[in-house]
Formats: sequence, C-alpha cells, structure tokens
Amino acid sequence: MKSKIMKNKIKTISVRTEVEIHLPGGHVLSGPRGAAVGEFLSSVEYEAQVVGAIVNGELRELNYSIMMESKVEPVLMNSADGARIYRRSLTFLLEKAFSDLFSVGILFVDHSVASGGYYCDVSGRDALTALELEALKKRMNELIEADLPFERREIPLAEAIEYFRSKGFEDKVQLLKHRKKDYLTMYRLEDHMDYHHGYMVPSTRYLHMFDIMGTEGGFTLSYPRRHKPNDLLPVPEYPKLLNAFRQYGGWLARLGIDNVGALNDAIQEGRVDEIVLVSEAFHEQNLSDIARLIASRLDQSRLILIAGPSSSGKTTTARRLTIQLLALGISPFPLELDNYFLDRDKTPLGEDGKPDFESIEALDLPLLWEQLPRLIKGEEVHLPRYNFKSGMSEAGHIIQLQKGQPIIMEGIHGMDPHLIPESLRGEALRIYVSALTQLNLDRHNRVSTTDTRLIRRIVRDARERGYNASHTIAHWESVRRGEKRHIFPYQENADVMFNSALAYEMAALKPFAEPLLRQVPHGTREYIEAKRLLAFLEWFLPLDANLVPDNSLLREFIGGSILKDFTVWREG
Repeated sequence: MKSKIMKNKIKTISVRTEVEIHLPGGHVLSGPRGAAVGEFLSSVEYEAQVVGAIVNGELRELNYSIMMESKVEPVLMNSADGARIYRRSLTFLLEKAFSDLFSVGILFVDHSVASGGYYCDVSGRDALTALELEALKKRMNELIEADLPFERREIPLAEAIEYFRSKGFEDKVQLLKHRKKDYLTMYRLEDHMDYHHGYMVPSTRYLHMFDIMGTEGGFTLSYPRRHKPNDLLPVPEYPKLLNAFRQYGGWLARLGIDNVGALNDAIQEGRVDEIVLVSEAFHEQNLSDIARLIASRLDQSRLILIAGPSSSGKTTTARRLTIQLLALGISPFPLELDNYFLDRDKTPLGEDGKPDFESIEALDLPLLWEQLPRLIKGEEVHLPRYNFKSGMSEAGHIIQLQKGQPIIMEGIHGMDPHLIPESLRGEALRIYVSALTQLNLDRHNRVSTTDTRLIRRIVRDARERGYNASHTIAHWESVRRGEKRHIFPYQENADVMFNSALAYEMAALKPFAEPLLRQVPHGTREYIEAKRLLAFLEWFLPLDANLVPDNSLLREFIGGSILKDFTVWREG
C-alpha cells in the first residue's frame, strides 16, 4: 500500500525556468536555468573575491552554465585553486599587454617569488627600463578597465600548432607535437591567444590586484598571497634565490632542454640517458663545491645546517654531501634535530588546538643551545633521544667529537636564526635545499616547485608509509602552511642554495604517480587536485626508472637508493 501511494506522487511536469543551487551551510539560491554559476554567486558576499566554483564535485569556471539542481561551493582567492586561477589569468593578461607594447623581445615567466609573485625575464632585446615597466603596468590596467572577456575555445591540435608556428613560438610547437589529444583548449583576449594549464576568470576586471617592479635585470609580477587575498605584500629582495634559478636555467640552456618539449624530444629519440647522467653530474658537482667550501671554513664553521621544504630531498642531499666530505678526509657527525623534541604534553598547540610539531617552540631549545657549544669544543655530551611512541624524551648516546669534526644538522628550522645559540650564529654554514624547478612547459607556462614536491611526496608516501594519494593530498595544505610560516621567510639566510630539481624527474615520476592519482575517488576535494596533477603529467613522456642511478636524489622517492641506510656514525 505504501509503495502504491509513493508511486502516485510521481508525475510528469514541464521543465521549470528556474533552477536551484545548494551552497555550504544549507543556503539555497534560485535563478534562471542556464545562468552562469558566477551570476548565482555574485548575490552572496564573501571575504575574498570569487574566481571559480566547484559544481557537483568538479572545478568549473564562473561562466559555467547551471542546467540542473546542483551543489556548489565558491572558489575564493584564498584557496589553492582560486589562487591558481587568479595567477594564471594575470599571466595571460601580462602576455597580452606585453605583445601590445613590444614588437621585439620574448617574455618568459620564470619562477615564483615567496612573497607572492612571478619573476619574469625578457630575451631578444635589452631589459625593460623603468619607463617601459610603468607603460606595461599602465597597459594592463587599461585592459582591466575595459572588462574584456577571456574567450575559451577548443580547437584542433593541428590548427593550434600552426598558430604558434606563425607566431614564432617554437617552444610551444615543440611541446604540442607530443600531445596525445587531437584538440587544445585555447583562450583569446582580443587578438591574443594562448593555452594555459587550467581555468581562467571570466574577464579582465577580476585582475585589479597586481604590481610590476624591476628586479635585477628582469621584473617581478606581484599578486596577492592566499592568506591576505585582498592585499599586495611588499616584495623583498631575493638575490640568493634568483641566483640559484639563473644557475640552473643556464645549465638547462647549455644542455639544450630548457622546456618540456625538448625533454620529450630527447626521450622519444632515445638520448635521454645523456640528460640523466649530466643532470646527476650537475648535482654531484654542486655538492662537491659545497664540500670544498665547508673544508675551507672548518676553522670558523663546524656547524652545518641543512633546511628546506617538504620533499626537497634533504636526507639524500645530506648523505651525498657527507660522502663528498669523507672524500676530503672529513667525517661529519649527523645530529638529529628530531631528538630535541619536548615531551608531547609540553608541545605548543597550533591554531587547530592540536600539538604543533613544526613550531620551533616544539624543540627543547635551551638543551640544544647548551649542548651544541660543548660538542664543538670536544666535550663529552649526553644527547637526548625522542621516543615517538611514548612522546617522551629519553637519554640517548654519549658523544665526544674529534678535533675539527663538523656537525651536520638537518631540519625545517635550519635557516631560522633562533635555532642555535647567539654565540654560534656567525659560525654556522647554512644550506637551503629545494626543488627550484626551472624546466617549464614553455615560456609562459611554468612548472610549480610545489607541484614537483607534492608529486614526489605522493610517490614516497605510497611506497614507504602505505598512504594513498588522497591522504597525502588532504594533508598537503597543512604541510604548506608550516613551510610558509617556518621555512620560506628565512630562505635568504642561506649561505648556499642547493637546487635539488632534476631536469628529467617528472618523466621518471610519471609512471609511479599516475596510477596513484587515478585511485582518488570522484566527488572528493582530493579528486579535484588529483585531476589537475594528472592533466599536468600528460605533458611528459614517461622515462624508464631503470635509467635513474641508484645514488640519485630521486631514489629517495621512487625507491632503490643505495643511500637509504647510509650513515657515518655507528652505535658503540
């Protein structure tokens, strides 16, 4: 009887002209069927600009039409996806303004700046003058005031290749000839067209927050940071980071693979083994130079601090550096910073009310400050050992260093001057390690250093810890927050920067990462990120992991490293 009653309540009706969207928190909006999701969201006030939307579990642009009842979540500029949409669109606007003003010269969007920006360079002409940079900024603002639409089109791949060939963009032609799909999504702004790795805002009026300033022969295009989406932060000088990028970029140019298309050519033509060997030799040469610097400064600096963000390869870097020092007759002592953790009940709490193990206050700094000078003086010291199961500090080994024996201490706080006692701050040699990727897709589509490290971590977490990609992606934002707070503000304190990026690594990581990313369930927030990373990896041809040397930094992530259990110091 009940099922019969329910059946009688179902009836055929005409399609309504109105449709509803359901927002987080139980809010429901009604509007014309076929209206853009951006029109719906414009009726709600948010703490930051809305630049996209998640519709029924899929990331969409604001001009996406709502044809049926949908669950919608606004994508703001203070989110990872929102920040990418804004920055990508701003880069496209910069391209258009540059092409409007300068008939000679090639614009390169090289790398990101920690304070919020991209370092850009121009080749084929002299560096832009202050007046030319001001004109470039003015032209961008004119385009913003005009509120011009970003038109999205799918065109046949052959047509796209011919367009870029006619413009002289051979790096884009080189990349696209390896594309598996027979079409390409292009964006048009008046007469200017390009493809970009992801979505855009609907029009230029969304891009009112930016600045341009000259930077050591190039310029910085600055944009709001996620934690302050309504402000532009001042851009500090970053000569050490910039020099590290330029050194690596120059090396890639000499090798003839300054973009992903060139790498794919080498893989396809069977000459990638040369790139692998020379890439590894570049790492080895840099580590050898650092070892010689340490040896030359042993009288002044016996404390070597190594720091960098997650999945930068700090562990392998420290071990390979140790081998280089051993070759010079120097046997460093590895001091593990993790053993100086406070008892768990004394660990400071983070904003979420949970123990914040990434805070420098989570370490027993008074004990570290007391023991470091004594170790360097050659005194006998009873080190602590942290028991991660019990969350308690215990008695560790009794150590006495030999005369002239240096200490290598690796940890996220190595660049923070508060890590060591003031008496040693002028004596420590600080080494900053990060994957400062310079092998971009092409001149306008850069490869994010963050994406490089995330893909490394996804592969390593699955192999070593049994974590699926969903777990790693879900925790990545927390990792990034810690880096922005504890690592990036201090990177220019480094005496040496070691670029742990390898020109071929995305091609080698691809066969490991893709199956893991495909397992991320649809409908989850992690799925959106997994889908983006899969689309990114499509640009790379795969490389046989057997070509990766067994002492390579990349082996820390894909496995098979002969350095996994390497140590100079043995108990007893």
